Amino acid sequence: MGRTLSVVKSGDLEIVMTRSFDAPRALVFDAWTKPELVRRWFGPHGCEVVECEIDLRVGGRWRYRLRHDGGMEMVLQGVYQEISRPERLVSLETNEDCDASEGQALATLTLVEHGGVTTLTQVLRYGSERIRDAVLESGMERGVGQGFDKLAEAVAVPARA
Repeated sequence: MGRTLSVVKSGDLEIVMTRSFDAPRALVFDAWTKPELVRRWFGPHGCEVVECEIDLRVGGRWRYRLRHDGGMEMVLQGVYQEISRPERLVSLETNEDCDASEGQALATLTLVEHGGVTTLTQVLRYGSERIRDAVLESGMERGVGQGFDKLAEAVAVPARA
């Protein structure tokens, strides 16, 4: 898997996103779980994380409020279901703009490291094919791709001389 984002449908309910990063997985894991790091990369270009709360424990909540250049805001939030540092995070995510049951997704993030390169796989499982397809049609792939490009910069480990 290369350094570009791959987004594919899996079955009727899932989206699978994969991307590799030139960084150890512990650093990539930290970038998902430490507010000061999340603020550096989460969201597409022209989007700022204006609030970032993370209670990193099973049953703990995370919440991000994003503001786009035009002033539009979006809130994403979730509850951690499983935490296995540094290889796995599972949370039940919701978008505040959606009906709670309609917008929920079970998000499973897996990090595998080989030779200093970490491959991130995120599986998003929605409650219906209609919602999964609507998410894909929303431009999510472009936004996530831009965010992951920013993540790659945030976790880049300088080459040793």
